[in-house]
Amino acid sequence: MREMGKKLGLLAWVWFMLCGFCVGRFVVEKNSLKVSSPSALNGVYECAIGNFGVPQYGGTMVGTVVYPKANHKACNDFDISFKSKPGGLPTFLLADRGDCYFTLKAWNAQKAGAAAILVADDKVEPLITMDTPEEENAKAEYLQNITIPSALISKSLGDSIRKALSIGEMVNINLDWTEALPHPDERVEYEFWTNSNDECGPKCESQIDFVKNFKGAAQILEKKGYSQFTPHYITWYCPEAFIFSKQCKSQCINHGRYCAPDPEQDFNRGYDGKDVVVQNLRQACFFKVANESGKPWLWWDYVTDFAIRCPMKEKKYNEECSNQVIKSLDVDLKKIENCVGDPSADVDNPVLKAEQDAQIGKGTRGDVTILPTLVINNRQYRGKLDKVAVLKAICAGFEETTEPAICLSEDIETNECLHNNGGCWQDKAANVTACKDTFRGRVCECPVVQGVKFVGDGYTHCEATGALRCEINNGGCWKKTHDGATYSACADNSKDCKCPQGFKGDGINTCDDVDECKEKIACQCPECKCKNTWGSYECSCSGGLLYMQEHDTCISKDGKTEVSWSFIWIIILGLAAAGVGGYAIYKYRIRRYMDSEIRAIMAQYMPLDNQGEIPNHVSHGNV
Repeated sequence: MREMGKKLGLLAWVWFMLCGFCVGRFVVEKNSLKVSSPSALNGVYECAIGNFGVPQYGGTMVGTVVYPKANHKACNDFDISFKSKPGGLPTFLLADRGDCYFTLKAWNAQKAGAAAILVADDKVEPLITMDTPEEENAKAEYLQNITIPSALISKSLGDSIRKALSIGEMVNINLDWTEALPHPDERVEYEFWTNSNDECGPKCESQIDFVKNFKGAAQILEKKGYSQFTPHYITWYCPEAFIFSKQCKSQCINHGRYCAPDPEQDFNRGYDGKDVVVQNLRQACFFKVANESGKPWLWWDYVTDFAIRCPMKEKKYNEECSNQVIKSLDVDLKKIENCVGDPSADVDNPVLKAEQDAQIGKGTRGDVTILPTLVINNRQYRGKLDKVAVLKAICAGFEETTEPAICLSEDIETNECLHNNGGCWQDKAANVTACKDTFRGRVCECPVVQGVKFVGDGYTHCEATGALRCEINNGGCWKKTHDGATYSACADNSKDCKCPQGFKGDGINTCDDVDECKEKIACQCPECKCKNTWGSYECSCSGGLLYMQEHDTCISKDGKTEVSWSFIWIIILGLAAAGVGGYAIYKYRIRRYMDSEIRAIMAQYMPLDNQGEIPNHVSHGNV
């Protein structure tokens, strides 16, 4: 009877835990699916994003649907390849639901070369989220290697696609994730629901690995104010009827208010669920204290260091080891201990009570019932818990053109430019391309290379501009070297390609030498002898004459000397004549004028020979 009582208690505990998972409001995250052909299926449909693989958050993917002739449910390996040929659209594999896990269908499709998988429901019902297998089946190595996006479509849409394909119609589909996440402004708010337990199997291991790998990107976003991150921890309460049971006492703190499952699922060995709750609380309190001190990003350091230094396997999962990590990060330990409080007290803990309240979904976000859960801008993330996939999703939460530099890094490029250069313009000779990979997909945008700006539509044409344009592939203009002489049709002060003097052509592909002699452009005087050269000409004169290029004529070398001396003599004689004329003017006009002026002045003070005395009469007034 005692053994049966234990089993009943365990069953009651399991029932309680399952209820904690199941009663919540679960929201199925969706993206849009647009059928562009055939015309009979034109329209936009809903599909549910799978909780594995890498959804292309913020981007789109266009492909052609293929329904296999055999292995319709994709539960076995395919013996054919669905990889698209160069220049062709990616292949979307349509598979039927049933007989195996969704993840196995996706893995088989990916191995066969499909770019995405669409799973058609087998019954008329609301769409569900395709998730990974439960813990006992989650150890398959392929789960973490699934990278293609997946979506569940309705039975009616699946039937319509199969019918169109059966009559030879091509079905083209555009998977659109641009609105799968809200992107209202230049800051992203996201939260991560996790657990300090490191003995719960593959999911716990994936959480720890994600925190370690994502720490650097998360801290960059947080330190520069691009994001607001909040960690959360799921706890459950013990039903009142079981508060004093062995199960509740070992799994809960604060008199059954906050509980967590046993790490090893064995109540008789190892750590208990209450140990997990206390460490979850310490991590939540660490974030609270670090956030109040203006350094919320230290949470990533604490959780990473705690996982490395204090693992359950080494029996270091305890308060002592936790305190050592806290002290190493220079965070106030006393404040954290005050926040944790007394786990044995029959009172509410403000932090854990707030965590339980936050588990309840609000608005577009459903209840948090699955670990781990990532919520971005109040929408639950679906897909692989991987640094690149999550960073791409977070970046999709920024308003377009406000994304930080980390969102444009190589880490999250789509690599669409590797295939046919993404359909963008490129100059293979100069190794310059307009294709740029981003987390939203490739863009065709004329680049800036070595300070030289290219302008154009980015798809068919890009042209170098500016003062240094000739430094990049000679500005796209003609250039050639012959017999040690180099000529170019590029000029930095011009945006066009123009053949240099002595050449003719379009300046881009060709510039041909002009034969000045044959075309009688130069060296045409009677005594001239013309010889064409590449890019120029040579002109000489017969009879010892000298060629003057500016006048295109030949002159005598002696005549040139005589003319020069004659010119000098003319200048000398001209200067002499000017001097004589100046002297004459001085002598006969200017001097005569000055003499008359001087005589007039002197006449005011003394009589001259031809003037009589002038009486000096002074008038005196009456006294």
